[in-house]
Amino acid sequence: MRFSPRIASLKKRYPPLEPARTLVPTAMPHNSNANTGCSRLCVLGVDPAAAGATGYGVVEFLGAAPRLLRFGALKFPARATFGSRLREIHDLISQLVEEFTPDAIAVESVFTALNMGTALRLAEVRGVILLAAAQASIPAHSYSPREVKSSITGYGAASKQQMQQMVSSALGLTEYPEPPDAADALAVALCHAHLSRAQERMAAAMNPPQIAPRSVVENSPRQATVHQTKNSSRNQTRAARISGL
Repeated sequence: MRFSPRIASLKKRYPPLEPARTLVPTAMPHNSNANTGCSRLCVLGVDPAAAGATGYGVVEFLGAAPRLLRFGALKFPARATFGSRLREIHDLISQLVEEFTPDAIAVESVFTALNMGTALRLAEVRGVILLAAAQASIPAHSYSPREVKSSITGYGAASKQQMQQMVSSALGLTEYPEPPDAADALAVALCHAHLSRAQERMAAAMNPPQIAPRSVVENSPRQATVHQTKNSSRNQTRAARISGL
């Protein structure tokens, strides 16, 4: 089929396409005073264990940037009695509290899927940790393993390796924190810090700074004197008009 010249001339002419643009990463200016004036938040995270190692980690926040201060795990010999374990854990928490003066202590709660005997022993370990916090007048907070995993990885059933990877990424570490008990303790500390900062932002949004009403501002002593002067001058003018009549 052949088109006539008139039909060909009626075809819509589109402008030529502009060359595609490529986005190039640009270095953004770094604000060195981003954390200036922000409140300090230091959290001691503890991952208690009934039989294995008890992990601990101290994280400090200056604004939104976390900084790792100390982490590790307290291991016991196989023949150590349970009473000696409790004493050593209590002494460890007391020493960390005295050295770093944390604002809060975050402890992982008892895992409900454990058997009754293990759950009771784990509760006793948590008891000496809470005792050390109470003796130092530091608030203690408990978080379930699912809450901690959801806060750090966004997945409540994350593996140990995933937790280590996310904790090292959050703290800017070049290697995974070892042993995994220490990584879990750091995750508990980060979980509490995130929740605490979120509550602070929510409280600030719900209670904005109050602005004085306009009527209160207008009734200041200086403005009241100005109003009185204006009223007196108006009254004098009005009285002069009336007397002239």
